[in-house]
Amino acid sequence: MISRVSGRLPDFPWDRLVEHRERAAAHPDGIVDLSIGTPVDPTPAVVQEALRAAADSPGYPLTIGIPAVRQAAVDWLSRRHGVTGLGVDGVLPTIGSKELVASLPSQLGIGPGDLVVWPELAYPTYEVGAALAGARGVATDALTALGPEVPALLWVNSPSNPTGRVLPPEHLKKVVDWCRERGTILVSDECYLECAWEAAPMSVLHPDICGGSHEGILTVHSLSKRSNLAGYRCAFVAGDPTLVAELLAVRKNLGLMLPGPQQVAMAAALDDDAHADEQHARYAARRAVLRDALEGAGFRVDHSEASLYLWSTRDEHCWETVSWLAERGILVAPGEFYGRAGSRHVRVAFTATDERVAAAAGRLG
Repeated sequence: MISRVSGRLPDFPWDRLVEHRERAAAHPDGIVDLSIGTPVDPTPAVVQEALRAAADSPGYPLTIGIPAVRQAAVDWLSRRHGVTGLGVDGVLPTIGSKELVASLPSQLGIGPGDLVVWPELAYPTYEVGAALAGARGVATDALTALGPEVPALLWVNSPSNPTGRVLPPEHLKKVVDWCRERGTILVSDECYLECAWEAAPMSVLHPDICGGSHEGILTVHSLSKRSNLAGYRCAFVAGDPTLVAELLAVRKNLGLMLPGPQQVAMAAALDDDAHADEQHARYAARRAVLRDALEGAGFRVDHSEASLYLWSTRDEHCWETVSWLAERGILVAPGEFYGRAGSRHVRVAFTATDERVAAAAGRLG
């Protein structure tokens, strides 16, 4: 049987790392895997306790989510990020952020004949979402290059995966205005909003950027990085209540419901800032060790003022750098995975344990 998916979607990029993973794993002291941003630290106790208390959950959860989790999202965006004017009707929990990113164009009714735009260097799933919807996709940072064409949906990502770049508020405001003038839906991927080191990223829902109105805007948020909940698949979308209602109507029909116990755990995580601050400090220490080691080994680190990655280069093709590091037992992601403009960089995650980060630094030294 011929697969109807083959040829419709881009190849899964990490499949191309197998050879280098095997070479890195042959190191006498084992592999240091810095190729993906998977949390390795414990899920916070406050979250585990909430999950246990909600374990008796025999009925179907609501797609829209329990009031407590939606209110917790509203409160978190207000308390930590200065977002005003958002109500619970502008929040919808999702089963992680990746499924949302991949299915968002389809769920918003975007399809053949429509244009979806994402950053020149970007998370590959934006392209997957456009392809699944049958829409045309363009990766560009220069909106003027689109000419008279009007995108149905425009993605922005600040802090950026993979570069860690933070877009200034004045730039984000211009993008909001540009989209509103054209009737383009703006979706801001803000999954790394609290992973900031040398900048202060802002949500596009902040009144200084959106002018106090969330019309035409959606934001995507994840607890995978902030709260070590990658295994719980806890995320949410927030913004324009009309757009959220459209997503809800589709997701009800698809049965896309975040499990009830996870909703309770997610509310507990959003209500507690202490564990997030502790995790931020852990990552800051690992980032400092790894950055010093990379720069000492002749790398240049570009952008990287936020996110959980160091966007690094030796001024050679990215696969040469991947190979050089694999020989030392270190696995990283080639920048080419995120677009042609990344062909001379690698993305180095600092989400490994203290011991593995120290091992990588030793090998680079």
